[in-house]
Amino acid sequence: MALTARITLTGPPAESPEDYLSSALGVIFPDDVMNQHGDAEHGLLYTSPHLPKPLHISLSDPVAEDDRRLFSHYLWNASLLLAELIEAGTLGLPQEGSAPTGGRSSSPPIAVVGGQGKRLCEPLSDFSITGLSTLELGAGTALPSLLCALLGARRVVVSDYPSDPVLANLRANVARNVQPERSPLGEATSTEVTGHEWGDFKSPSTEVAGHRLDASMLRGAFDRVLVADCLWMPWQHDPLRRSIAWFLRDDDNARAWVVAGFHTGRAKMRGFFDGEALAAVGLEVERMWERDCDGWEREWAWDRGGEDTDMGVRKRWLVVAVLRRLRGS
Repeated sequence: MALTARITLTGPPAESPEDYLSSALGVIFPDDVMNQHGDAEHGLLYTSPHLPKPLHISLSDPVAEDDRRLFSHYLWNASLLLAELIEAGTLGLPQEGSAPTGGRSSSPPIAVVGGQGKRLCEPLSDFSITGLSTLELGAGTALPSLLCALLGARRVVVSDYPSDPVLANLRANVARNVQPERSPLGEATSTEVTGHEWGDFKSPSTEVAGHRLDASMLRGAFDRVLVADCLWMPWQHDPLRRSIAWFLRDDDNARAWVVAGFHTGRAKMRGFFDGEALAAVGLEVERMWERDCDGWEREWAWDRGGEDTDMGVRKRWLVVAVLRRLRGS
């Protein structure tokens, strides 16, 4: 199943020529894939065969230019992939992939290397969030966190830049979707929404349920830190690395899951994974690989030459990385 198959647009019908052209791209160019979805007027319906009811995702309406530059007023494919991995890992589902001819395959996706299949994704069970505490950084619409709350995480905290429109929309998505009737377990984890500027561990964040959360209270509090499509700003790589290290539990089993698309170019996002920079904050890459929107996987590469100049190709691919505490740190 294609990565974008679970979402449909909701809201008023398209009116402008640009809207019609955008909605027709998949027909005109069948190999084209959308990597950003929705807007302030058109929400999204996320339908999974493993959830009792679809999730209704709204998007923020950025007013200030600084808010617009966050690009959190879209749902990105990295969030779709991370949500899918969490669901499959937690519920013990097989992962779907597509055959090279476009045919369907029910087996886990593999990369073809030297004529032989090679599975790159780590065991899906490693993406289970059952009984764990999770924090999402730069959440945008918070789709991965919604899955965590509906599938049995012990604690779920959703964060993004402390912008009123962004946080208001996050609260709306949580209130609308984190409901027992939307969970296959028949229960949902109360979910906290808070503002956090990466690398800032002193400023108090948003009030939640009558309590004021701040970064000092949450240091080392989370078994899993979720990061979806937050690597497109190279100048934010260091603050983001420091935030992951700050909030991740100091435990051999703690992990950060980082998923990002190549739509802004590999050169802009790859520096986040620099080994020395990660080690400086006490982190290291445990595993990373690339996956396209149809489920095919390949080894991570620092440079793929001319591919990076072809937007139609590069926006089909995402990197999935698992970070852990630096061993011996």
